[in-house]
Amino acid sequence: MIHAFIKENSFAILVSVKDGLPVGTHIPLQLEKNAAGVDVLMGHISRGNEQKHTLADGARVLAIFPGPHAYVSPRWYTEINVPTWNYISVHVYGKVRIVEGDELRQALSRLMNTYERHMPRPVTMGEIPEKKLSDEVRGIVGFEISIDEVQAAYKLSQNRDPKSYHQVVEELDKGDAVTRKVAEEMRRREGNG
Repeated sequence: MIHAFIKENSFAILVSVKDGLPVGTHIPLQLEKNAAGVDVLMGHISRGNEQKHTLADGARVLAIFPGPHAYVSPRWYTEINVPTWNYISVHVYGKVRIVEGDELRQALSRLMNTYERHMPRPVTMGEIPEKKLSDEVRGIVGFEISIDEVQAAYKLSQNRDPKSYHQVVEELDKGDAVTRKVAEEMRRREGNG
């Protein structure tokens, strides 16, 4: 279930430490298996991004995968209570390994294929002119994150009585696409507390 969540919510926040302060970048991170069959995250950032200085081999990072989230009004319960926020998120901790050359190009091709496959006329990396592709690849820092720890958290009104739970689902269903996604997840998890 966590693997599916990461794949569905792959636009993550990569957090590392620079000069004692946390720094972060919003980037796609692709969950893959490495040659040894171990789960890793593959990604890249621009060489113009100052966070690149924190991504040396062996550096520890945090990848935050936020999922759907929604405000929950106190009026949606059987008895008035405090407002809250329902959400799902996954935090992945791991160590960086810099990826270059053919390995980086292959990772970029897999990433592109993942998102292009849903397009009406998918583009492959082979269709990009080589000079343009080479120039762009020189402008990024590729990396693999070996996963040390995964923390999954969700708050979906699981602590509420059944009637309040169903009322929250009904109200969230009236909202935008993100709040409807929270309602959908609540229906899916119902009874799994």
